Amino acid sequence: MSQKKDKRQQAKWEKRYIDKKTAWDRGEASPALEKTLSKLPKPPSKVLVPACGRGYEVVSFAALGFEVTGVDFAPSAIHDLKHRLSHRNLVATLIDTDLFVWEPSESFDVIYEQTALCALTPDLWSEYARRLHHWLRPGGVLVGMFMQTNRDGGPPWHVSLTALQDLFPEALWSWSDNLNEVIEHPSGLQERFITLKRRD
Repeated sequence: MSQKKDKRQQAKWEKRYIDKKTAWDRGEASPALEKTLSKLPKPPSKVLVPACGRGYEVVSFAALGFEVTGVDFAPSAIHDLKHRLSHRNLVATLIDTDLFVWEPSESFDVIYEQTALCALTPDLWSEYARRLHHWLRPGGVLVGMFMQTNRDGGPPWHVSLTALQDLFPEALWSWSDNLNEVIEHPSGLQERFITLKRRD
C-alpha cells in the first residue's frame, strides 16, 4: 500500500469517527470477550487489539491485568480511548499508525481480531493474515470475529469460512472446533467467532 493511499484511507476512517458513522461500534465490549477468557493465557500476558477503534476491549483487557496494546490510525478513536483509560486509571499502550507499516518490537501472546479483517479490501487480506502470524508468538492465541454479511461489497466485507481457511491454513494454525459459533451484532449482522492457535 503506497504512502499516498495510506493517508487517503486514514482520512476516510477518521472522518467516519468524526461524523459518528460507526455502525460497527457496539458502545461496549463484545460478548465474545467473556467467552474467550478461559481459552487465553493468564494476565499479565501480552494482548494486541489491531484496529482497536474506541477500544472497549482494550479497556476490558487492561482492567483484567493484561499488558494490552491497541493500534488504530484514526486519531480521534485513539484520543477517545486514552480518555476512557485515564478515567478508570488504567494503563495500555496505544499506537496511532497503519497496521501495514507497523512493526512491533516483540511478539504477543494473544491477538484479539475483532472485525478488522472485514474492514479491509479483500486484496489486503493475505498480507494482513501474514502480519497476524508474524506478530503472534508460537503457541499464541488468535481470537477472531469475522463479519458475515452474505452480500457483495463492503466494508464490511463478507468473510466466508472458505476464505478464512485459505488465510489461516492448518499448516500454520491449529483451529478450534467452534466453527459455526456466531456473535450477534447490533447492526443486525453476525460475526463468525473462531479461536486459533499459532503452531510452533
